[in-house]
Amino acid sequence: MTALKKVFLKGNEAIALAAINAGCHYYFGYPITPQNEIPEYMAKHLPEVGGEFLQAESEIASINMMLGAAATGVRVMTSSSGPGISLMQEGFSYIAGNELPGVVVNMSRQGPGLGGINATQGDYFQAVKGGGHGDYHLIVLAPHTGQELYDLTIKAFELSEKYRCLTMLLGDAVLGQIKEPINPWKPEITAGDPDRDWLITGAKGRQPRLIKSLFLADGEMEKHNWRLQEKYRQMTANDVMVETRFIEDARLVLVAFGSMARIAKTAIDQAREEGMKVGLIRPITLYPFPAASFKNLSESVSRVLTCEMNTGQMVEDVRLSIDSNIPVDFYGRPGGSVPTPEEIFDRLQQAYAEVEQ
Repeated sequence: MTALKKVFLKGNEAIALAAINAGCHYYFGYPITPQNEIPEYMAKHLPEVGGEFLQAESEIASINMMLGAAATGVRVMTSSSGPGISLMQEGFSYIAGNELPGVVVNMSRQGPGLGGINATQGDYFQAVKGGGHGDYHLIVLAPHTGQELYDLTIKAFELSEKYRCLTMLLGDAVLGQIKEPINPWKPEITAGDPDRDWLITGAKGRQPRLIKSLFLADGEMEKHNWRLQEKYRQMTANDVMVETRFIEDARLVLVAFGSMARIAKTAIDQAREEGMKVGLIRPITLYPFPAASFKNLSESVSRVLTCEMNTGQMVEDVRLSIDSNIPVDFYGRPGGSVPTPEEIFDRLQQAYAEVEQ
């Protein structure tokens, strides 16, 4: 790792800088708020490193351009927001079926429909359950600070190449527009082995290669799908990321990801100052989900409170992850309403009082 000079950047710019420093020299995308600083930054700075920026005619075109570039082994990225990500879903499925690496950024906006440009976490289901057809998953990373936006962008490229899959960085308008000091760095390795035996690089005296997701021979599609599932099991075994705080003695555990987690941390610190034994579980990988962190909760935990900027999408995964009869409550603000730390603290007080009864 090579450390670079500290900079002061918007979250979207931090992602773009990280992508370039990670060796991403190809970006295809289409503008949509609240992530437009990403294509703007890439358009300006990719040519400086010999890269290519192309504004596609649509999000459908950009994800298919990304598929083609990924097949040659280069590091490639696209970014969008809710409606644009929806248009990319067929491409996500094709990339999964073709087992190609790449990074996509979703800076979520309000929905359903055209919605608005304010922050939301309403794209959780779309990201972790798979919006396209077939049995596939993306790796989904949920940063909560400017520095994590930078660090996890580089991690996203590494994971996508490790598993030959699409990796998504899931954020929102708060994270995309917030401006914070960033400590940038460059990884030692910025691309995979050029001799990988699946790359489409021209025959060059060898047998031609074929990347495909169409398997028509009897039993071939089933075999392919079971192999993909084994890859997803390996992700779960080796690459789950989670942050925990104060859970050793907690009576009440709050669960939050992304920008909601940074708000929740302030509320939890206040609760601790008031003598409430409140802890935090912050999933960093939304897929694979950190189920083990919930299965291993101490016997002192009597309740879990999931906080999201939606109507309770992550609640489903939290409940599935808990082996005991611990109740899971929900507090949320859907459709662009960002809660204050005071609102979450009030909800914590209410839940904690019920625990202590």
